[in-house]
Amino acid sequence: MIASLSAPALAAGLLAGFVGFASSFAVVLQGLTAMGASPAEAASGLMALSIAMGLCGIALSLWRRMPISIAWSTPGAALLASSAMPAGGFPVAVGAFLVSAGMIVLAGLWKPLGRGVAAIPGPLASAMLAGVLLGLCLAPVRAVAQAPAAGLAIVLAWALVGRFNRLMAVPAAVLVTVLTIAATVELPPGLLAAAGPVPVLVMPEFSLAAIIGIALPLFLVTMASQNIPGMAVLTVNGFRPAPGPLFTVTGLFTLAAAPLGGHAVNLAAITAALCANPDAEPDPARRWQAAVVAGAVYVAFGLLAGTATAFVGAAPPILIQAVAGLALLGAFAGALQAAIAVPEMREAAVITFLVTASGLTAFGISGAFWGLLAGGAMLALHRGRG
Repeated sequence: MIASLSAPALAAGLLAGFVGFASSFAVVLQGLTAMGASPAEAASGLMALSIAMGLCGIALSLWRRMPISIAWSTPGAALLASSAMPAGGFPVAVGAFLVSAGMIVLAGLWKPLGRGVAAIPGPLASAMLAGVLLGLCLAPVRAVAQAPAAGLAIVLAWALVGRFNRLMAVPAAVLVTVLTIAATVELPPGLLAAAGPVPVLVMPEFSLAAIIGIALPLFLVTMASQNIPGMAVLTVNGFRPAPGPLFTVTGLFTLAAAPLGGHAVNLAAITAALCANPDAEPDPARRWQAAVVAGAVYVAFGLLAGTATAFVGAAPPILIQAVAGLALLGAFAGALQAAIAVPEMREAAVITFLVTASGLTAFGISGAFWGLLAGGAMLALHRGRG
């Protein structure tokens, strides 16, 4: 492969790996921390996710000889960040990660479950995702209010670079954030020494509330917002692998990463487009090389997870949340547009969005589940009335 690796495939893979990690690692750390992870556990989760998605992407691309890009579930991380910490803390969250991973494996192996997920009305699934993302997407505005100089610098970097290259907008904001923090915050000693692998094994605990309130919504947003769009990107670019085996393999890699704190890995969408389009390699039969390069970049970043987590931990939380919010604006806009696209389902979708965004927690179950339930009930009522 090294001898035949083309320059466009190498460039596309390096860009996909950098964009995939830099654009959303702050979201992942926010989500794991919200679930009760300690700094060491959050670093372990980031490391496990990055290495798992790198190895999974390499394995699937070599196996299928297609540019099958893998990512962590950014919408899933946003879901965690917007949810209340479960009773029992991070071990219970890890138990929910394992249940969600098992459901993804089952969706790949058992076609009725996959069809059941696909049968959830798209506007309701999109409305749930938009409600999950709303809180973090407001963070850039709060950052400008709380820390005007730093907040404006981050937002302006994102806006100005995005004017010329949308893919580099969030990495540019990350770079400005890093420089701002380095210049204004006293960083902990031995920051670079924390770069090595930091695996922390978390013994999972299981609760019904966490399975309903965390595992089920995590499974749904991962399937609806990552796996299904990821398959669509491959199809548009002329690649048509059977979806079931891909879902199963990503679920198995999630099962391996979960005890170390990883919440979910899945098919990529944006970075998949970078590796699967003709610019990555004119010859479709060789585009898989770009996805393999991206996977290697993810593994390398995973080995630096300790430094990334220590740096983020020393930073003002609002700045990290601002970067995370900017990274999710595109996903929020797309979800909101899809939620209200069907007039007959618009009212049910709005209810789903509002209940999810409200932060409602009942019986220890987060608002994402109640939002989907409320919207589904309203949709059923309207159809019954019709």
